[in-house]
Amino acid sequence: MAVACGAVGLALVAVGCTSTTPASTATGGAKVRGGTAVWALPPSSAPNYIFPFESSAYLSTYNSLSFAQLMYRPLYWFGAGAQPVVNPSLSLANPPTWSGNTATITLKHYTWSNGSPVTTADVMFWINMLKDPKVGPIDYGVYNGFPGAFVSSIRVVSPTELQMTTKRAYSHAWFLYNNLSQITPMPAAWDRTASGPSACATKITDCTAVYRYLDAQSRQLATYASSPIWSIVDGPWKLSAFNADGHATFVPNARYSGPVKPTLSKFEEVPFNSEATEYNALRSSPASGLKIDVGYLPLADAPAKSAGSSLMSPGTNPLPGYTLRPLYIWRINYFVMNFQSSTGNGPVIRQLYFRQALAHLLNQEAVINGPLHGYGTPTVGPVGNTPVTQFLSPLLKSGDPFPFDPAKARSLLTSHGWKVVPNGVTICVAPARCGPGINSGHRLVFNLPYIAGTSWIVQEMTQLQSNALLAGIKINLQPESFGQIAALAVGNCKVAKLPCNWDMANWGSGWLFGPDFAPTGETLFKCGAIANSGGYCAPLNDALINKTLTSDNLSFMYQWQNFLARQLPVMFQPNGVYQITEIANNLKGVTPQSPTLSISPEDWFFVK
Repeated sequence: MAVACGAVGLALVAVGCTSTTPASTATGGAKVRGGTAVWALPPSSAPNYIFPFESSAYLSTYNSLSFAQLMYRPLYWFGAGAQPVVNPSLSLANPPTWSGNTATITLKHYTWSNGSPVTTADVMFWINMLKDPKVGPIDYGVYNGFPGAFVSSIRVVSPTELQMTTKRAYSHAWFLYNNLSQITPMPAAWDRTASGPSACATKITDCTAVYRYLDAQSRQLATYASSPIWSIVDGPWKLSAFNADGHATFVPNARYSGPVKPTLSKFEEVPFNSEATEYNALRSSPASGLKIDVGYLPLADAPAKSAGSSLMSPGTNPLPGYTLRPLYIWRINYFVMNFQSSTGNGPVIRQLYFRQALAHLLNQEAVINGPLHGYGTPTVGPVGNTPVTQFLSPLLKSGDPFPFDPAKARSLLTSHGWKVVPNGVTICVAPARCGPGINSGHRLVFNLPYIAGTSWIVQEMTQLQSNALLAGIKINLQPESFGQIAALAVGNCKVAKLPCNWDMANWGSGWLFGPDFAPTGETLFKCGAIANSGGYCAPLNDALINKTLTSDNLSFMYQWQNFLARQLPVMFQPNGVYQITEIANNLKGVTPQSPTLSISPEDWFFVK
């Protein structure tokens, strides 16, 4: 279904209206119905949570975009071709229409796999859970205040229509891209506790117990495929098998109401603990007994990108029988510094001069030209620069505000009361200048857990460790799995009531814009936001963000990002290619790959 550019405002103005071509138009042989497509999961990143209401501890693309969304469709689908825009044809609802401050949302005809229609009651089930003060603000990993902070009333008009009236005039694009985008309708059969049916869809007071029950069920990985709860889906796929290691097998949902029905008979997701393990399996496929149809090439084995070529130039593919397609996604990449750290380093991290010194020691260009083999761009601030949109300010389009400069880093520390000891440990000798809470003799020593298994991140962290010593900053590196780092640092420790006894953490992938697809910052960087993992807080930043929420004028977004880029609420690191995807030549419909990281194996099919 086509949509006019004006219907969704700023975001489509920024990236251009797009339409998608059905995968069935792909060429390259006669289409084969059936078959099993095997997709290699990213290293150390297996799904471990099925309930589409993720807490900060379980918030990841591996749980949502490439797992839960195959079965439970969001109200609005984002990703059309290679652009991070709303996709009306794959959404459960038509684009909202506005009359003053009232948005009308009309559902399309979709059904659950148990035969029940998807209704506005299913939408209200999700909304009421979010509105529950004992659930939404505490347990929803990307809680931004919606709906209570922005919506004055919600009226259910009929089973297929509801209206939301906002408290003030907001950007229509922002309201769709960062608020309505979060909603995933949930079936009435989920509205229950262990003791029986409940009424969260109509009574917010019932939602706490329902959430606790569904959350507990989602932690029982061994029951996913057999659960009478999780078997009720409205997406194109149903789970037929699941192992605790993340190996998942999906089969088509015969009752799927969407526009593209699966051609494959099965879709499998296979976990790997490292890029090397996956690559060995890919090279020996199918002789090893496992035929990987969509895998990935480690950067260490990637052909170097030719000088002056575009990001999408893949070079020569070392794997016969596969087509190489780099995947760049709509994100910023960074590692977190904990402003609320209880290790004794919190006061240091809160000093802007220290964060700027550390930024001058992270050599983004060297990482891009070295371990990334040219497949990447510097992250220059809180707004993504890949794929190209008009969201990025003209100032930040000029490049990294903190280029590699060890001398500048040392100067910043020395001028603020530190005795810099290159290749040793720098010590505070003038606490009045070091900053509030920093005592004489405090040493610049930090622990930094980082994701294991991704070679360029390993090399980047080793390089940073060496560079930091040039200014006497000692960083103790700790390789961990994504799950271990997520449990520690993916979430504001004080808001989520988690231990704050950590300084820095790098899960390797920063922040994918979704379900906050417009990069306005309220989810990540406002004071007290649960996804504000480092706990950065500045009233001016909040005020600048608020301006981006109420106007489609891009100048407000430029003002905000130019300010925050120099504040370094996180430590920006290269936005490397997310994945150098290898696609079996006899599998079609996989490209273009979505920059939102949503996958649509219902589009895929084999040819002969």
